[in-house]
Amino acid sequence: MQCSWKAVILLALVSIAIQYTAIRTFTAKPFQMCPVTVSNPLNCGMLGQNAVDSLFDQRICDDLLYFTSNASRKTHVLILATTRSGSSFFGQLFNQHQDVFYLFEPLYHVQVTLLPRLSHSRTAGDTRVMLGASRDLLRSLYDCDLYFLESYIRPQPTNHTTVNLFRRGASKALCSLPVCDAFSPGEANVDEGECVRRCGVLNMTLASDSCRERRHVAIKTVRIPEVNDLRALVEDPRLNLKVIQLVRDPRGILASRIETFRDTYRLWRIWRATGRRPYNLDLSQLTTVCEDFLGSVTTGLNKPPWLKGRYMLVRYEDLARNPLQKTQEIYSYLGLNMDKNVGDWIQNNTRGSSDLSARHKYGTVRDSAANAESWRLKLSYDMVDYTQSVCQQVLQELGYKTVRSPDELKNLSLTLVEDKTFVPFL
Repeated sequence: MQCSWKAVILLALVSIAIQYTAIRTFTAKPFQMCPVTVSNPLNCGMLGQNAVDSLFDQRICDDLLYFTSNASRKTHVLILATTRSGSSFFGQLFNQHQDVFYLFEPLYHVQVTLLPRLSHSRTAGDTRVMLGASRDLLRSLYDCDLYFLESYIRPQPTNHTTVNLFRRGASKALCSLPVCDAFSPGEANVDEGECVRRCGVLNMTLASDSCRERRHVAIKTVRIPEVNDLRALVEDPRLNLKVIQLVRDPRGILASRIETFRDTYRLWRIWRATGRRPYNLDLSQLTTVCEDFLGSVTTGLNKPPWLKGRYMLVRYEDLARNPLQKTQEIYSYLGLNMDKNVGDWIQNNTRGSSDLSARHKYGTVRDSAANAESWRLKLSYDMVDYTQSVCQQVLQELGYKTVRSPDELKNLSLTLVEDKTFVPFL
C-alpha cells in the first residue's frame, strides 16, 4: 500500500511532537534520584521536586542506599591461592580477627557437585562451568546469603541445617556464638575437630546472622585459577572486594604436594626415589601451577585500571620470614586494624612445634622461617632442574633464584628468595 506525501509529513510531525514532549518532561525535572543533603548523603525520602512520584523511583533509591551502605560497611577479602602454597596458614590471619567472618574453601562444594571427576587436565568447558557457578556463589556469600551454598552441599541440607560443610571447624565464626554455644568466649583457640564434635549440626540461618554481625568477610580459595577470572566481582560496586594473591616458589609447592598427596603424586615419588622420570608422569600437575601464576601475576603487575586499589601480591616466603610485619602491611593495605587476637596467634603459631598437629597436612603451627625453603632437602636436583626449566619465566617474575648444581641446592645458607618488593596497586 502506498502512502501520500501528506500522510508521510503528518506522521513525521506527530513523531517530532512526541519526542519534544518526552524531552521537556525529562528536562523540566532535574535527574536527582537521591539528592545529597548534609544530614544524609543518600536521602531517599526526597526524590526531586515531586517527592517519590513513583514507587519505581523509590525502589531504585532504596536499592542504591542498601548497596552503598553495604559497601561502606564491609570490606570483602578474597585470598587467591593454590594448594600447598601456605594458604591455610594465611587464612588464619583473617580467621583470628574478631570482626572478620571467614570461610575456608566454600568453592569445594561447587567443584565436587558440578565436576566430581575434575582433574588437573581441565577442559575449557569444565573451567567455564566451574567459574560461572563460583562467581555466583561468592557474590551471595559476600552478601551473607549462606542459603545459596546449600544448593551445592551433598546431601542437601534439611531445614537449613547440615553436618557436611567442608572444613566447618576451620572457621572461628562457625565455632562460636551465635552459631555454636559449646565454647566459652575465653576459649580462644578451639581445635577444628573439637569444634565439629561439640558444635554438632550447623544452622545456616545462624551462620548467616553471624556473617551480618561482623564488619568484614574473608574467603580463601584454591579453586580460581587467575585473578582475571574475578574481574566481574572486582568491578561490582556492591562488593568492595579486594584480592590478595598468595604465591609460593613452585619448587616448594611441588615438594609439599608430593609429601601430602601421596597417591596423586606417586609417580613423582618414584622419580625422586629412583632418579628416573617415569614416561607417563603427569607434567600438568606442575605446569598448570606455573601457567596460572604467570597469567595472574602478569595481570596484577601490569596494573589494569579495574584492579586499582583491589590487588595485592604476597609471597609466602616473605610472610614466613617476617609474619608479624607482613601481616601488618596486609592489614594496612586493606584499611583495617589488626586486632590483638591476630598478633597473639602469630606469636603462638610461627615458632615451630613437635606436636602431631603441627605435621597435619592442613596444620597451621610451624617454624615458619625454617619452613620457607625446606623443600630444598626434599627434592632431587633433577626434579628441581626440570621445574626450573618449565617455570623459568614465573620464577624470574616472582624473584626466585635458580640453582645450577646439587651442592648449591642443598646449601641452605644461600637463600633462593630475592629481596623484591611488590607494592600494592593503590
